[in-house]
Amino acid sequence: MWILTTIFATSFIIALSGALMPGPLLTITLSESARRGFLAGPLIVLGHGIFELVLVLLLLLGLAPILKNDYVIGGVGVVGAVVLIWMAVGMIRSLPALSLEGMSKSSKSTNPVWAGILMSVANPYWTIWWATIGFGYILYSFKLGLLGVAAFFVGHILADLAWYAAVSFTVAHGRRFMSDRIYKGVIACCALALLGFGIYFGFSGAQRLI
Repeated sequence: MWILTTIFATSFIIALSGALMPGPLLTITLSESARRGFLAGPLIVLGHGIFELVLVLLLLLGLAPILKNDYVIGGVGVVGAVVLIWMAVGMIRSLPALSLEGMSKSSKSTNPVWAGILMSVANPYWTIWWATIGFGYILYSFKLGLLGVAAFFVGHILADLAWYAAVSFTVAHGRRFMSDRIYKGVIACCALALLGFGIYFGFSGAQRLI
């Protein structure tokens, strides 16, 4: 029991340190929380968690060496870059017509669960983390069987949920103090951040492929 608790606690701390770093998942959480409110964060983590669970299962089945391949990492980077740039361009094009009142009535928005999946796929460093640190932790946890892997995964995903729910709550709670101008500024900053990530990931991915 003590070992399971240790696995859970250390997994939580490691995952939280990663979640605190700025990235595509944080950017889309800020954007969707401004649109949808508090539930955006937990729903994005749900999508993120679904994809991570699938990846954990694939790693247990022997996928890790494939994920370490330069061509795979490079391909993920280039495809991810296209997704990020596409989302950024869509957000920028929507800026002139954006308003808090309009967004609260509109159903047109990125599905947060799918956004969580897409942002996970689009980040090549997330893939590298799972193929190295994550896979090593899975092997260690697997010494206790599936219960050990479950302790690792629950600790990992709860760290993501705690951070992104807090971010989402903060953004949603501040909506009453947010004007349309500030709202557009937030969306514009998020779009530029996604664009920057996309260009960087695309360049890095292309270097891997070359």
